[in-house]
Amino acid sequence: MINAGIGIGADYKGENYGTAFGFKVAAEFGLWDAGPGVISLGPELGGSFSSGAYYGGYSGDYNSNTFVVAGRGAWHYGWEVPGLDTYAGASAGIGFHHYSYYGYDGSNQVIPAFGGFIGGSYFIKPNFGFNAEAGFDITNFQVGVVFKIQ
Repeated sequence: MINAGIGIGADYKGENYGTAFGFKVAAEFGLWDAGPGVISLGPELGGSFSSGAYYGGYSGDYNSNTFVVAGRGAWHYGWEVPGLDTYAGASAGIGFHHYSYYGYDGSNQVIPAFGGFIGGSYFIKPNFGFNAEAGFDITNFQVGVVFKIQ
């Protein structure tokens, strides 16, 4: 499956002020049966962006951006509702973080990026549906679309 969504970006460095926006694209490949569900693994990438007018006693424009490349694993459980897929999982990877404020161009940092999430997909066609995820994983909450590749 491949899912893509937009929503509220995660705060990796404690620097999200004002508007936080995020996006994420993930691919998952079902690999093992695990009880009544399936374990999947795959890559994900995305970004979390924040801007505001105040940072640590300084007034002025403030921007914080983190791009993340990670691997993820999840346990999927489909219940007995046609088209429904629910899941929970974790991710680990690296983030490329940059911030700036009040004319100061802050540092570029490579940071660890760990996450956890729960989600659900509902397929309105055999290979297309809608998706939502929540947790701390590039985005805190996102909605989007999901495609099943057969």
